Amino acid sequence: MLEHIPHWLGKALSGLRAGADKLVIARPELGGGYPALTLSSPAFADGGRLPPRFTADGEGISPPLTWGEVPAGTASLVLIVEDADAPTPQPLVHAVVWHLPADAGRLAEGAIVADGGGEAARDVGRNSYFAEGWLPPDPPTGHGAHRYAFQLFALDADAGDPGETPGRSAVVTAMAGHVLAAGVLIGTYDRGEEAPVGPSGAAAIA
Repeated sequence: MLEHIPHWLGKALSGLRAGADKLVIARPELGGGYPALTLSSPAFADGGRLPPRFTADGEGISPPLTWGEVPAGTASLVLIVEDADAPTPQPLVHAVVWHLPADAGRLAEGAIVADGGGEAARDVGRNSYFAEGWLPPDPPTGHGAHRYAFQLFALDADAGDPGETPGRSAVVTAMAGHVLAAGVLIGTYDRGEEAPVGPSGAAAIA
């Protein structure tokens, strides 16, 4: 969608960004000060450019993720992916995955898809376009690099129920006071600028 914004307009909006201070992981109602989870991806380095296959310029599937050991008492995990640099008042939500098993350890490539809330193990919630599943990054041309924050939260057994196919607000309310640990992984993407991609800086194969 945002790829259709003309370059001149994207450049004019370059200073308009939601801000990293509005990401879910920075929300004061979650408490903060909790231990860090190790979150990574075999497809891109932390702070590195997302390969186009995971964006609106490619296949538009979700990237693979892996994480380390979770704290004792973890009952489930939540993944929220947001664009900190969207030209909107709040970060754009690209994915919500609720109730990931505590012992999962990974999320496969392409796993974030609409499920209708029917999977017993997890529930894929609504992105900012009010649809279930992965919203492929599509920053405006000329707007500069966007930071896509993959945020993983370990929750205790007393976390609330956000309902089926939850959005960001419902998930934040359910998580408040129940976060045991959290991790963040940043992937970047922009249009109109050549940049290396992938975990080692090598160009990805389209």
